[in-house]
Amino acid sequence: MPQYNPPLRDMQFVMHELLNVVDELKLLPAHADIDVETINAVLEEGGKFASEVLAPLNLSGDAEGCTLDKTSHEVTPPKGFKEAYAKYVEGGWPALGCDPAYGGQGLPLVINQSFYEMMNSANQAWTMYPGLSHGAYEALHAHGTEEQKALYLPKLTSGEWTGTMCLTEAHCGTDLGMLRSKAVPVNEGQADGSYKITGNKIFISAGEHDMVANIVHLVLARLPGAPEGSKGISLFIVPKFLVNADGSLGARNGIFCGGLEHKMGIHANATCQMVLDEAIGTLVGAPNKGLAAMFVMMNAARLGVGNQSLGLTEVAYQNAAAYAKDRIQMRALSGPKAPDKAADPIIVHPDVRKMLLTARAYAEGGRALSTYVALTLDRALSSADEDERKEALDEVSLLTPIIKAFISDNAWIATSHCMQVFGGHGFIHEWGMEQYVRDSRINMIYEGTNTIQSLDLLGRKVLGDNGAKLKKFGNLIASFVEDEGVNEAMQEFINPLADLGDKVTKLTTEIGMKAFGNPDEVGAAAVDYLRIVGHLSFAYFWARMAKVALAKQGSGDLFYTAKLSTARFYFAKLLPETAMLIRTARAGLPSLMEMDEALF
Repeated sequence: MPQYNPPLRDMQFVMHELLNVVDELKLLPAHADIDVETINAVLEEGGKFASEVLAPLNLSGDAEGCTLDKTSHEVTPPKGFKEAYAKYVEGGWPALGCDPAYGGQGLPLVINQSFYEMMNSANQAWTMYPGLSHGAYEALHAHGTEEQKALYLPKLTSGEWTGTMCLTEAHCGTDLGMLRSKAVPVNEGQADGSYKITGNKIFISAGEHDMVANIVHLVLARLPGAPEGSKGISLFIVPKFLVNADGSLGARNGIFCGGLEHKMGIHANATCQMVLDEAIGTLVGAPNKGLAAMFVMMNAARLGVGNQSLGLTEVAYQNAAAYAKDRIQMRALSGPKAPDKAADPIIVHPDVRKMLLTARAYAEGGRALSTYVALTLDRALSSADEDERKEALDEVSLLTPIIKAFISDNAWIATSHCMQVFGGHGFIHEWGMEQYVRDSRINMIYEGTNTIQSLDLLGRKVLGDNGAKLKKFGNLIASFVEDEGVNEAMQEFINPLADLGDKVTKLTTEIGMKAFGNPDEVGAAAVDYLRIVGHLSFAYFWARMAKVALAKQGSGDLFYTAKLSTARFYFAKLLPETAMLIRTARAGLPSLMEMDEALF
């Protein structure tokens, strides 16, 4: 059975030594009283919950899966899940980053981010139940009426109720403009905010379960006479049980689980086919403006998917590293390293180390980038300065598709490598590694496939504003390069970072010029381009981490020695991938489109 140890030391390094989050947060009125001790205490307790309560349920939950009673339409999660959720609520964890006006603790998002990373490492499938609730909370907090907020947010904050997002239909995934679910006013001809909603949704994570008294579904549907396409989509609150004005529960609503999806991974999360049969819902925001409200939840979910992937990368690495130090097979090519044993531990073999260091570099780089984005989002939400809030939102907007796609691509690579370290044992369920591989694969698909994220980055976030957002992020990198350019000890990190920054600028201009002639050139280059910019962001944070480690390596703390070794590996073995990617991005459209489709 796999084990999980919360990476508290690295989290504290990123927060307190790399990003100085306390000094940054104290500038925000909502977090002026935050301190290092509070952050560390929350993370330590959160780590205990993840490792002691959630991790022991991961393997058994995957084997058992969820059960649907086709008569009652009720879904039962695996054994222990409901009890773990009760402990989660009892500990006050759902309220961690929520608004105190609705019973929340009001702690910074950057703390909540690290807590969720640990839960995702311990048990991604379980963590999706409360994770989606937080997205529903965010959407209603941003776009709900005062009455809707008062009715739903306290229960979502406390964890007494959970939430979902109901977008996808069988004929449309990402292309939500094609959805067919209909909403008609309860009182015909009198749009008072209450509607009867009919339709079918698929792939609804945590869509039905018995862990809470009520589930708050956020549903996209069309009003009568709505415009075609995405401009005609509205958002509705559709609770499992109707909610009375005093907050008590009323009758069972007409939304239920019609079937469970049979999935490759995340077996312990109830991925439901939801049927709406004149379910009563209330409109969120303006009619036909549902996507704007839902994007709050979708963007939170995209950051959450990056966090899921980071969590799986970390736990897979931990178990593979432990196995490699214990498993003996063959001798090192340079001669025995453990002559007292029948063979050497496999960690002596260069390629085993390459696989382990790949996972470690992607985990620690992902943690640095994700924590930075969470801190930036705290500024966007809580700064007293409107210009600072806008600047922060722009940066989060640019980096969100990278968080989602680059980190989830890396998780697929890393978990596969870590399974390979185990050899044949990695393919066996009880070792846990094959589950990490299966669970990680969905992260490249849902909340907008990684190709969609790539199109979003290149088409909307970069070319859409003529590179303004990218240039601002590039200025951060350029400033760091300039500051450290005279530091001889930093040259092995600064030179490749500066070189890649220049190449990204040239590549962006080249693709933009091609796109003027044929917009399909964006589609031809986008996936490669996102991975290049993902490496640029990782290289920036790895260089910054190397700077801190260099300054402290004389302390004798081997943590800094390991950090420097991992940084050097990243720059030597992983960053060079960008040379190939730049070449394939520049190859453009012709080789993709010249074959007649009939020949496929």
